[in-house]
Amino acid sequence: MRMCELVGKEIVNICNGSRLGVVGDSDMAINIDSGEIQSIILPRKSNFINLWVERQHLIIPWEAVRKVGAEVIIVELDQTNPLYKRCLV
Repeated sequence: MRMCELVGKEIVNICNGSRLGVVGDSDMAINIDSGEIQSIILPRKSNFINLWVERQHLIIPWEAVRKVGAEVIIVELDQTNPLYKRCLV
């Protein structure tokens, strides 16, 4: 799969059904030796409370990606855990 095929796909967490962001608004960490994607880095959505706080990012390891569909990428993240370990579904 080419990187351009991922652009525009929405990322959805299977654990809670939340929309995490869209590929294209994000960055990717890529292994330069193998060309494999290591993680997707999404900017956190800003709101009134964190307008003045340094912008944080959500890092989604590629191992958390469960399915890449025509319009969405399904990931499996337990966001209640600060280490974002896999959730049990």
